[in-house]
Amino acid sequence: MHVIAVDTPGDYARGLLARLGERDVFAVLDATPAALRAAFDGVDEGAIRRPEKPGKWSMIDVAHHLADSDMVVGVRVRMIVAQDEPPITAYDQDLWSQKLRYRNAALADVLAQFDAMRAANLRLARQLTPAELARYGVHSERGGESAGYLIRLQAGHDLVHLDQIARIRRAVA
Repeated sequence: MHVIAVDTPGDYARGLLARLGERDVFAVLDATPAALRAAFDGVDEGAIRRPEKPGKWSMIDVAHHLADSDMVVGVRVRMIVAQDEPPITAYDQDLWSQKLRYRNAALADVLAQFDAMRAANLRLARQLTPAELARYGVHSERGGESAGYLIRLQAGHDLVHLDQIARIRRAVA
C-alpha cells in the first residue's frame, strides 16, 4: 500500500490560502461573479485588452483564466468524488491564455462562462458530504489534493485574481 501526503500546500497554495485567510469559502465563491462584473464597469474595450506591461496579462486574460480555471476545478472535484485517487493533470495557464486566444474573447461570453461554471460548481460543492470533501486525487505536480482543499484553493484563487484585475485596471486606465 502506498501513502500519499494530502493537502500539503507548496508556495503557490500557501499564497492562495493566505489570501483567503479566515474568510468563509462559500461567501467568497458566491461573491466572485458580481465582483468580477464590477471590475469591468466603466472600462473601455481597448483597456480591458491592454496588458499592464509587455508580456503580462490584460484584464480580459485574467477573467478568461478565472472562467477556465473554474471549469478545470469543477472537473477535478467531480473526478475526485466519483473515482478513487484519480490523476489530476497540471496545465500551463500561460499556454492556455495564448493558444486559446483569451485576449480575443468577448467579455460577455467570458462572464457568461464564469457564471455558468461557478453556479454548477457551487451547486455540487454545497451538497458534498464531509467524506466526499475528504476524497482526493493525485496532482501531477503538487501531490494529493482533496475535493475540499481544491474548493478552498479556488476561493483564494478568486481573491488573488480579483486583486490582479484591479491592479491591471489601475495601470491601463
